[in-house]
Amino acid sequence: MEAEVHRALGDGRRQRLLEELRGERDGLDVQELATRIGLHQNTVRWHLGVLAEAGVVESRPAARSLPGRPRILYRLSRSASAPAREEYRLLATILAGSAAERDGGAAAAEEAGREWGRYLVRRPLPLARVSEEEAVGEVVRLLDEQGFEPDADGTEVRMHRCPFHDLAEQYPSVVCAVHRGLVSGALEELGSGLEVGELAVFVEPDLCVARLQRSLKP
Repeated sequence: MEAEVHRALGDGRRQRLLEELRGERDGLDVQELATRIGLHQNTVRWHLGVLAEAGVVESRPAARSLPGRPRILYRLSRSASAPAREEYRLLATILAGSAAERDGGAAAAEEAGREWGRYLVRRPLPLARVSEEEAVGEVVRLLDEQGFEPDADGTEVRMHRCPFHDLAEQYPSVVCAVHRGLVSGALEELGSGLEVGELAVFVEPDLCVARLQRSLKP
């Protein structure tokens, strides 16, 4: 459940939905939320579904006096930990901004991501050889655990969401460097012979692509 909550709260648009719902004791419907944050109603419904599955928001039909389908109102669940998440978001913003302003900040961020990639990936057994296909699969599994909603086509790994979308738009040199390092470190730990040849950032509004290639290192 903690992983689901972390993933649900990691998207900037869902954070905006929570901000609008906070303080609205009676809740808001999809139409009102869509108007407030400038998203299509179907998009809002999808994000609310993610939040509901994670137990962050709850819904109920609005009281009505006339026949017909009632409006569905959404509000924060009592167990929602949004305030604590906001504190972490502020900390992440401060640290990303500080790193972006420093000489060598992007390189340091990538190396930090690399170290975490080595740590988080599921290590192969001693003497086991990992194929390129298996390595890509492990990278996809790792990214999925971190909320990137990835898939792969050969050695091209597509990430359909960024858990730190707002920060990545504001400080791409740092945030995207961490993500590149994460994949690089995982591949190194697996001993696959693959490396990140290119990380194409926001090729679409909700799509980044890591293109892997055989390592050029001797």
